[in-house]
Amino acid sequence: MSAPVLDDLQVGQEIGRRELVVDRARLVRYAGASGDFNPIHWNERVATEVGLPGVIAHGMWTMGAAVGVVADWVGDPGAVVDYQVRFTRPVPVPDPGAATVQVVAVVGQIDAGARTARVDLTVTCGGTRVLGKAQVVVRLG
Repeated sequence: MSAPVLDDLQVGQEIGRRELVVDRARLVRYAGASGDFNPIHWNERVATEVGLPGVIAHGMWTMGAAVGVVADWVGDPGAVVDYQVRFTRPVPVPDPGAATVQVVAVVGQIDAGARTARVDLTVTCGGTRVLGKAQVVVRLG
């Protein structure tokens, strides 16, 4: 697949979508890789005691996995020059089973002078938005 061309983009154009599956084993691996061993990400009792619906995915896992749609589309993760999100709702991860996070990426703005495009991500789990104002700015040739 060739890299996207700025002049070929239109605001409102969908550039990708993906379903991300996260289970408890992935949370444990992510905790080890990130150093975030907060028990709300692996201990049901602790998670419910602090008012959560159960064990939840790391917000940074959700954020990092979601931007993969854009990085794959642009073909070069180094083309991502800015990425911002608001964490709006947790992603509960059942046991047994897994949670599925849906990501839809749409061109939100084009800046021809700067040769950048802003890609807006809609990130949901079970129909509920889990990341708000998720915006990725990419520089295109």
